[in-house]
Amino acid sequence: MPLSELIERLGRTIFEAPFSGAQLATDQPELAEIRLALLDEIKSKSHRVAGRYVFPHNLVRVQLLGVPEEQAAAFLGDFFPHYFEQELRNGLIRANYRFPTDLRVELRTTPRMPAPRETWIQVETETIAPAESEPEPRRPAKLVVVRGKASQTELVLKKTRTNIGRTVEITRLDGPSRRNDLAFTEDNEINRTVSREHAHIIHHKTSGEYRLYNDRWYKAAGKPKDNCGLWIIRDGLSQEVHRNARGAKLQPGDEIQLGQAMLKFTVR
Repeated sequence: MPLSELIERLGRTIFEAPFSGAQLATDQPELAEIRLALLDEIKSKSHRVAGRYVFPHNLVRVQLLGVPEEQAAAFLGDFFPHYFEQELRNGLIRANYRFPTDLRVELRTTPRMPAPRETWIQVETETIAPAESEPEPRRPAKLVVVRGKASQTELVLKKTRTNIGRTVEITRLDGPSRRNDLAFTEDNEINRTVSREHAHIIHHKTSGEYRLYNDRWYKAAGKPKDNCGLWIIRDGLSQEVHRNARGAKLQPGDEIQLGQAMLKFTVR
């Protein structure tokens, strides 16, 4: 396949899957080639300690050659580096490698075509010391109820953690469990689609980010997204927020859908 056609196919794949790596074909040959190049480079720069391989670097730079300037935007957004960072982490975990917890991938492109015997994928690794930085000043944020009947129509996010659910007080057999700061307590059709412990938002002081986490216990019936119950709607596109330790970063103007209820996240 000519390189120009390969780049065009890969760029189109990324544009058609802006949120979820699950939407990418797992056997996409262009993606598989980059995954293999990453893993081969990582393994070549690893060493063995106490019977286990260790990759010591926390930064992997990937440069793609032969990418026209008008197609570069498809590769330089947040999605593409994050996708390959996850693929790299998963590959190292499957191979039982140890690696830094802050491992990340940077992506660069150049319109320069590969020279003879030069590959179109180039990988470099580096160890970057963590920067000493002051915590970002907190930007006032709030949730506005768009659909559903909640205990408040607006909630200013002043706490580190803000809980959202159907009832105010959550109790278990051994006593109180948690208290929801925003509760959809009225018994109506929309509110009944909100779980008792549906979600929470955490403000991360160092980065200044607000991140949304799914608290629902749900069983996947066929496809996990069928029972996710929590979405972010941004620029007309929806992103499922599944139950995991990473959550999803909120951006001003995001709509948060909990079942059939909806909130709007705003930052001043």
